[in-house]
Amino acid sequence: MPESRPQSIAYPGPGSRPFRRDQEPLKPHVIVLFGATGDLAKRKLLPGLAYLCESSLAPEVRIVGTAMEDMSTEQFRELAHHAVQNFGTHKLQDEAWEGFADKLTYVPQGAGPEGLTAAVKEAETKLGEDVHRLHYLSVPPKAAQAVIAMLRDADLVGRSRVVMEKPFGHDLASAIELNDYVHQVFDESQIFRIDHFLGKEAAQNILAFRFANGLFEPIWNRNFIDHVQIDIPETLGLDQRANFYESTGAYKDMVVTHLMQVMAFVAMEPPTALEPRAISEEKNKVFRSLLPVHPWDVVRGQYSGYRDEEGVARDSDTETFIALRVGLDNWRWAGVPFYLRTGKKMAEGERIISIAFKEAPRTMFPAGSGVGTQGPDHLTFDLADSSKVSLSFYGKRPGPGFRLEKLSMQFSTQETESAADVLEAYERLILDAMRGDHTLFTTAEGIESLWERSMPLLEDPPPAKNYPVGSWGPNAIHQLIAPNAWRLPFERAWRERR
Repeated sequence: MPESRPQSIAYPGPGSRPFRRDQEPLKPHVIVLFGATGDLAKRKLLPGLAYLCESSLAPEVRIVGTAMEDMSTEQFRELAHHAVQNFGTHKLQDEAWEGFADKLTYVPQGAGPEGLTAAVKEAETKLGEDVHRLHYLSVPPKAAQAVIAMLRDADLVGRSRVVMEKPFGHDLASAIELNDYVHQVFDESQIFRIDHFLGKEAAQNILAFRFANGLFEPIWNRNFIDHVQIDIPETLGLDQRANFYESTGAYKDMVVTHLMQVMAFVAMEPPTALEPRAISEEKNKVFRSLLPVHPWDVVRGQYSGYRDEEGVARDSDTETFIALRVGLDNWRWAGVPFYLRTGKKMAEGERIISIAFKEAPRTMFPAGSGVGTQGPDHLTFDLADSSKVSLSFYGKRPGPGFRLEKLSMQFSTQETESAADVLEAYERLILDAMRGDHTLFTTAEGIESLWERSMPLLEDPPPAKNYPVGSWGPNAIHQLIAPNAWRLPFERAWRERR
């Protein structure tokens, strides 16, 4: 069992959540980055940490990188410098880089628990007293238990929190096994299961739109909403992750850990307060109300040429695409279908949530007026970094007669004076983990509920249908959503700020 339960810590200033009233500064932190030489660390974590340190959003930190590679601290700093300058949103000047580089040390995992303990203790000595620890597990799922065991053996559980990357298991039994194992070492309050989609400004904006506006909350239910789409196609392929993807597939990689987490923000009941425990409970209620995912409500796909990829079995049935229809068995959403879609090597890379409202009666409009010809009214959230929102509706076309056309009102965070304050998702979530804020993270109960509802599909998946690279998936997706239609591809492009 853990040595002590961590305190809830808040952080003031830019980057902290405005509804947090406590203003206690964060304690100094040693961040232990497992998988420090991996792709995620190079593309997101090291650049994000560099920016946090330069911007003074983070407390005083030291970063201990560790991985299987046998390299020196100097070599690790060179790797980090290349990562920050090539992948970081914010480039560092020489002086700023030197300051960040001085915070980095490296210890190979071959040094064992003793070597890791010594590196962390040395880093803590440089930070002074009352230092907290954040362990970030940027490692493959199969390595998670070994890392947890190393932290236990290295006596690095006290005063610490642990961030775990998805997927959290691959079915109900493995999720329970993983959670039980981690709970032998860490208390649930110390565990942060990360989903970077929920760290995006646009995802959090859903809560603001829903619960802060009398315009939307009264109509956010089955009486006014016809259906919901969460659509996250990707143009990327495997990106040298064949070994991981072959045993995972699109459903386990994206749906359970990303799309359904976003769905919870769309569907949850109002929390009693905008604080972590209340929000987590409302999200878990959504997961508990999720109806079982049956094979006949799912279209699985595999892009042409997938089986020719290096590391992929020639008879592989792993899906690189999935679309599904799910429902929630509760008062607010009974009878409202949620359509989820994601896939690799598709026509566009988008991340949208689209709320389709029920159509009004058309009896007063003459034939040929155009009403209803372009689908229902939609409220659309773009989860990209620009955090756009669009409300589409019918309006009169200027000129004689009474002809209607689709119009839209759009908003983007890039249009505000605070656009520069937007944090990249991993930056935001690392800060939240350091202060013990679970709002944007997944609980053990929540992830186990999702795997339980997924078992009918996992036990009897329909065959994966072939789809061309650069398409929107197999043709069967249109029967799945009929009589409705997929919002992507958009008929109208987002308007850009001038």
